[in-house]
Amino acid sequence: MTRTSRLPGFYKVTVNERRILVGDTTGCDPRELELALEGGGMDAETADKFVENVLGTYGLPYGVALNVRVNGRDHVVPMVIEEPSVVAAASNAARMVREGGGFIAQADPPIMIAQIQIRDVRGGAAAAAARVLEHAGEITKMANGAVGGLVARGGGVTGIEARVLAEDMVVVHVLVDCKDAMGANLVNSVAEIVADRIAELASGRVGLRILSNLADKRLVRVRCRIPSASLATDEMSGDAVIDGVLNASRFAQLDPYRAATHNKGIMNGIDAVVIATGNDWRAVEAGAHAYAARSGRYQPLAVWSRAPAEAGDDLLGVLELPMALGTVGGTLRVHPAARLSLRLLAITDAQELAGIVAAVGLASNLAALRALATDGIQRGHMGLHARAVALAAGALGGQVERVAAMIVEARDITLEAARKALNVLAAEEGDAASLVND
Repeated sequence: MTRTSRLPGFYKVTVNERRILVGDTTGCDPRELELALEGGGMDAETADKFVENVLGTYGLPYGVALNVRVNGRDHVVPMVIEEPSVVAAASNAARMVREGGGFIAQADPPIMIAQIQIRDVRGGAAAAAARVLEHAGEITKMANGAVGGLVARGGGVTGIEARVLAEDMVVVHVLVDCKDAMGANLVNSVAEIVADRIAELASGRVGLRILSNLADKRLVRVRCRIPSASLATDEMSGDAVIDGVLNASRFAQLDPYRAATHNKGIMNGIDAVVIATGNDWRAVEAGAHAYAARSGRYQPLAVWSRAPAEAGDDLLGVLELPMALGTVGGTLRVHPAARLSLRLLAITDAQELAGIVAAVGLASNLAALRALATDGIQRGHMGLHARAVALAAGALGGQVERVAAMIVEARDITLEAARKALNVLAAEEGDAASLVND
């Protein structure tokens, strides 16, 4: 099968059939998918080497977003998340974007920031910062000596910055090109190796030496265009849906309370892919929210507008945020599911991964805003949540979908309602032994 992320009816088939379809389109062996993902992708013995005091592992659903086309290439995108509707919503929104040509992504070079805090500076912080910058070449040589392997791969220090924080405090930034690594360990090593010399130059004392998760030298930008007709519903025209999305976008720009929820919807998609690829979702979250507040007021990371009428009057979306990801090192070396995720994506480097991750984030945002502008967020979300409620009530096999449908129709998606629905099914089947107590 030709590589594609367009697999209609994917949700209707069994898990095993999905593995075969994904294997066919990505070139991964379906048996490998099964082995890597059964039981959460990691045994307790391996987990014991990751963190301390291990008792076992904690599984989360591993799904794939479909219809994702970024810079002209199709990707079946792995997502690890427990929240219902996120994977389906991202796939549906990606299909709409696909009709407008797909996502266009661009990522900055993978530059991370090593921070060296110098405290108790004598003789003035501005003069201290100037002395440090005069010796930038020396500091660069010292730093590169600590990461020789990275330098050999074409990475290493690209610049030195010095910032005055107070009259007695300077922070020096050593900018490091981490290539395809996320870079935390590399950057921390750099910070520690140069700290004493910088303190000597600045006539101060070494404070903290660590990377910054506000990776604003490592931004990713993604944009998309959705034809008006692709956004239409049975009840609303595409133009009316665009009006609703634009209203939601403006609301987020004006109100930080709304912007926080707007950005959470973006991170629904981003975090799920970051986790699936074995990357540090907490670092990405920290950087994203710090970047959203960089002006002093918390702002939306994605903004929507309408194309001029002469250019099609379509919906335009733009997302920009820091994206520090790796395709080598760390968890990727030992976690089978993380390695599998990168093979499914068939990416060439960390910058391409950043573009895909951001595209899924923008798709998730589009799905949420379109739902808010049309049926409301609860209709689709609660419909999928109903299956989890049915399982919690004790439904098995084919009962799950039937109980879920019953409580959705009754508009009562609660555990009590699911138990009652299960009792009704049991009575219909004449199986008194399967009755569930209210």
